[in-house]
Amino acid sequence: MSTPRLAKYPLANLPKDLSAGVVVFLVALPLCLGIAVASGVDPFAGILSGIIGGLVVGAISGSHTSVSGPAAGLTAIVLAQLAILGSFEAFLLAVVLAGVLQIAMGVFRAGALSSFFPTSVIKGLLAAIGVILILKQIPHLFGHDADPEGDMAFSQPDKENTFSEIGAVISSLIEGNITLGATVIGLSAVAILLLWDRVSFLKKLPIPAPLLIVVMGVGLQFFFQRLGSNWVIEKAHLVAVPVADSPGQFFSFLTMPDFSQFTNGDIYVAAFTIAIVASLETLLNLEAVDKLDKEKRSSPPNRELIAQGVGNITAGLIGGLPVTSVIVRGSVNVNMGAKTKLSAIFHAVILLVFVMFFASYLNMIPLASLAAILLVTGLKLASPKLMKQMWDEGRYQFIPFIVTLVSIVFTDLLIGILIGLATSLVFILASNVRRPIRQIVETHLDGDIIHIELANQVSFLNKAALDRLFNNLKPGQKLLIDASGTDYIDPDILGLIRDFKEHIAPNRDVLVNLRGFRKRYQLQDDIQFADFTSRELQGRISPEQVLEILVEGNQRFQSGRRLTRDLARQVNATAAGQNPLAVVLSCIDSRVPAELVFDLGIGDIFSVRVAGNIVGTKTLGSMEYAVKVAGVKLVMVLGHSRCGAVTSSVKLLHGGQDVETATGCQHLQQIVDEIEPSLEPSDLTKFGNLNELEQEEFVDEIARANVVHTVHEVIKRSRVIHDALEAGQVMVVGGLYDVKSGAIEILMTESNPSAIGSMAVER
Repeated sequence: MSTPRLAKYPLANLPKDLSAGVVVFLVALPLCLGIAVASGVDPFAGILSGIIGGLVVGAISGSHTSVSGPAAGLTAIVLAQLAILGSFEAFLLAVVLAGVLQIAMGVFRAGALSSFFPTSVIKGLLAAIGVILILKQIPHLFGHDADPEGDMAFSQPDKENTFSEIGAVISSLIEGNITLGATVIGLSAVAILLLWDRVSFLKKLPIPAPLLIVVMGVGLQFFFQRLGSNWVIEKAHLVAVPVADSPGQFFSFLTMPDFSQFTNGDIYVAAFTIAIVASLETLLNLEAVDKLDKEKRSSPPNRELIAQGVGNITAGLIGGLPVTSVIVRGSVNVNMGAKTKLSAIFHAVILLVFVMFFASYLNMIPLASLAAILLVTGLKLASPKLMKQMWDEGRYQFIPFIVTLVSIVFTDLLIGILIGLATSLVFILASNVRRPIRQIVETHLDGDIIHIELANQVSFLNKAALDRLFNNLKPGQKLLIDASGTDYIDPDILGLIRDFKEHIAPNRDVLVNLRGFRKRYQLQDDIQFADFTSRELQGRISPEQVLEILVEGNQRFQSGRRLTRDLARQVNATAAGQNPLAVVLSCIDSRVPAELVFDLGIGDIFSVRVAGNIVGTKTLGSMEYAVKVAGVKLVMVLGHSRCGAVTSSVKLLHGGQDVETATGCQHLQQIVDEIEPSLEPSDLTKFGNLNELEQEEFVDEIARANVVHTVHEVIKRSRVIHDALEAGQVMVVGGLYDVKSGAIEILMTESNPSAIGSMAVER
């Protein structure tokens, strides 16, 4: 995790950060005013919180892109607490104490709380903000400012605004009662913003699109004043910032908290409420902004809580509203290409300077221009692409997402998030009830085993599904209950497992293995059946069944579904003796470990390895021991593609070189001599005319022929294996392993020694 440090600020980021700060300022200004009015306090309190959110919180925060300020999600809480506490000064004391609580939460690392919120809920939050932005800006876009001083982004979506306001706009359009000037400014601004990234000459302009929109809006506003009539944009449709005659008057607006209210119990209830809601909103917004960050950086949540706490202490001491991380400003900041938190600080500096010295100029900006900026930002947050993505991820993601979105739009931020979380919880509980454990049917040497892997946390909610699984077991089945990865098991689940293991399973002829249960659960590891090759299993299995086991094992290896084996128990079980099923003659190549590519355990096979999987006196002796003494049922010769031994042999034979002289290897000639019979006389001439890719394919064909030749030689040279083959006690098989795919191709199987003379492979 990286933390932005202005001490090492890269100057290349300065243009992006400054331009983003300007745009965030333009967006934050009406939000600060609107939230203050909606909260029932002086507009100056909202502006003050915006300045604190940038200068104080921005300086301390570890986030690169988050921007803080007064939050619409706290509007209802501010109104309620003002009514309870009776004065704004008493409320400020609660804000100070809330900041202290937030600092304590950060120190004690409560920021991890954000990790418990599902991605679907966070994306629903983002989309809901986008929808609300769109709905709330449509009236302002046409100059229908029923609440011109209200919050342009977040006024509560009830019957007084949003949908009903859109209806009012439609009625006004029909009746011709809209402001033509505001309509032209708003619609043209939206069109320019939508085309900005699609038209090359617009993208090359040196100023950001929203800034151009604001400048254009001011110019058109003055032009429309000359046209008169319905074109004139009245003062009610312009930004309204309180104007201070001097810096001294600006500072006179500051308000101190009422410290005499320390004995009022309601103060602490208010402080706790503000701290919890503001922290939750901050963490969610922080997570959401991080997801928007094109550089995929992560913000430290505990540091953010401390930063917000300091910000709220400051806000409470000088007369501001509570601050949180605000998704609207953060998303605009990201969309404008901000690189570091300098953009957040810079937006607050501009806010402070303009409000102190140039408030009258800010009051020239049409609300329709700002509405266009926010509306297009909303379109990016609630894009059709996001909707499709969530739909494609299935109902477990889409339903919590859409419920969160709709709930926030029709209620408020906090209630909507709680509804979204509750919906996610329902899906999580339903999933646990249906599938509390991971169930795998494993095909082992001695039959199928139903392997149950218990989850990390197994609660009483899992009891019904586990009981249903036990009831569906049939006589003779084998069950392995694995608690190796479990930290907690509910007593009800332990009782169910214990009762089934001790009473029900024996009566149903079901064998149950327990593994990994902790001592405190009073369920000891108990093995009713072992996962290794026993003498009894070796005696009754047929060569054809052994080959089938190897083929199925390779299929598991290819798919990544290898069996879970208790290797420690296999070691203990085979310590007294071994009863392998097969002997595999393979190459020494490091990419072809026989036990792994066949997904076998300890003691299942003999493995004989020699370069080029050729046959010699020592290898034959080892294989004869496996067949005659150990009683294996299958002899396999396993070659592989891209074989280095075969490749070297072909090249040496083609060049007519002396092997020891060419390689420096004293005994390599014997391997080349064993591989040479696999080549036709014309092959060496043909090899010289091939390109590199064709030579590789050619060598693989020689490797196939070499496997068949080795199988032939094993049966011809070994009387022991020949006799066992003739008696039907063993099968001899040739296969080729593909080092690219992991698949093994069975080239031939031989159980009839009279057919040896006709064995060949087409090339």
